[in-house]
Amino acid sequence: MDDKRRLILDQALALVDERGLAAMSMRAVAERVGLTSMALYPYVGGKDALLDGLVDLLHLELGSRHGDDPADIDWRLRLRALGRAVRALSRRHPGAYPLLLNRPSPGNSWLTAALRATLHDAGVPADEVPRLTRMICAFLLGYTTGEITGGLPPSTDPATAAAASDEGPPAREADEEFDADLDDLVRLVEVTVRVA
Repeated sequence: MDDKRRLILDQALALVDERGLAAMSMRAVAERVGLTSMALYPYVGGKDALLDGLVDLLHLELGSRHGDDPADIDWRLRLRALGRAVRALSRRHPGAYPLLLNRPSPGNSWLTAALRATLHDAGVPADEVPRLTRMICAFLLGYTTGEITGGLPPSTDPATAAAASDEGPPAREADEEFDADLDDLVRLVEVTVRVA
């Protein structure tokens, strides 16, 4: 990625982190990098292209934070680590993160490629890999987007939820629930491999 383009995207992401996605405009980003709005266009195109650039930047960060995906690490550990890395990304960039769910990623996203490699190494039949990739990707992006936007249903029954705080489940309970869901995903993959 060109240095100037990367600087612009980094500043756009920082702006969204600070003030939310609605505050991002070509003018606001240009002010942060000391350019005019028109001077941004050769590097990032228009606002839609800038949003696509943010999606690319989030995938790049996810890949660099997740680290290498060596085949000698058990696929179960990799799947859990990938899920936790996706969740951590949602918490670092809650304003921009929903873009991963709401905007198509041009080409093959890092997340999709990592999931496909993990499922391949698990022994999932090649014709089942795309379906399971979509299912796991939908869970990871949907769950984590729901967490940061408050769109998930409460984790307790309605009577208990009414008595609970509006802040959602304590962090430890939410972490345990997410880890239990990752365990369920691992079991789903194991069942798919057994029945194949």
